[in-house]
Amino acid sequence: MKRSFKNIIENKWWQELLILVFSFILFTLNDWILIKSWKGVWSGFFYFLLLYSHAQLNRWLLLPILLKKHKPVVYALASGALVFVFSILMYQVTNRWIYKNCFLYKSSEQQSYLFQAATLVATLICILSVLIIFKFYRDRKKLDSEKILYNQAQLNSLKEQLNPHFLFNTFNTLYGISLQFPERTPELIMHVSQLMRYQLESHERQCVPLEDEVNFLSSYVELERERVGYRCNISFTNNIDNEGAYKIPPMLLICFIENAFKHGTCTIEKCFVDIIISVKAGRLDLVVKNSVPQNKSDVISTKIGIRNTTERLNLQYGSDYKLDIKENGIFEVHLQLQLKRL
Repeated sequence: MKRSFKNIIENKWWQELLILVFSFILFTLNDWILIKSWKGVWSGFFYFLLLYSHAQLNRWLLLPILLKKHKPVVYALASGALVFVFSILMYQVTNRWIYKNCFLYKSSEQQSYLFQAATLVATLICILSVLIIFKFYRDRKKLDSEKILYNQAQLNSLKEQLNPHFLFNTFNTLYGISLQFPERTPELIMHVSQLMRYQLESHERQCVPLEDEVNFLSSYVELERERVGYRCNISFTNNIDNEGAYKIPPMLLICFIENAFKHGTCTIEKCFVDIIISVKAGRLDLVVKNSVPQNKSDVISTKIGIRNTTERLNLQYGSDYKLDIKENGIFEVHLQLQLKRL
């Protein structure tokens, strides 16, 4: 029922019919208790058609002058002239025929040019205002749909850039492990394949359960622990207050963790990576800290990951997130965002 009503509201022809019926009831059948015969009904309907015809002529012939040509003075003068012509026509028609056969308007004040002009203006305002509201609704819906499609295209483009970025970093990690511990390479390749599977399966999805994303991040951290855990202090903790309740865009957080390992573990002494994920009342806090190398030139960075992730955050969360990135002896990323429920 709700869906069918929504379809009616969004359909242009149904909108026209609703406006016709609404204005007919408002301007003609307000004195329905005075209806004595079918002849009176048809006379009242003809009277309304004159009002409706005037509104439609203004809509199709004069309103474009205001909306498309932006000439309000010309529109006002033309509308006044049209009201003048129709008031004369309606005065003649009503006094010679309609008032003799219809329940409408019997007082002497109502049988005047001024009353007919006022009725025409009132009907015009009523019909045009509803038409403009419906047009605004359709245009806004179309604009929102186009914006959604545009944002989705941007998101897909960002994902397509991030996926090779992640793949490149992951294989670099695997390469580093294979040089030091070649006997563990087969097991690690299987581990990497699981990460790749998640990446592929989540690529076409708007959102994934938060636990799936956290497990993905945990697996990546364990892979890095295999590579540099013997010389780097790595900490990964997560605390979710209501498991199974939240969702998040896939691979939204991985970039910050990748960068922490890429930049924080390139020195041998006193390097560390700390990752904390907490969720309370749907509010996610991600804190990633890593050591800063003495010689920064040794680390090549394109900053594609951070830039694209920031754009994804802007597209999917608007202003409903906070991202702080600072360096003061250590490099720290603090992301806060409101998660959506599953």
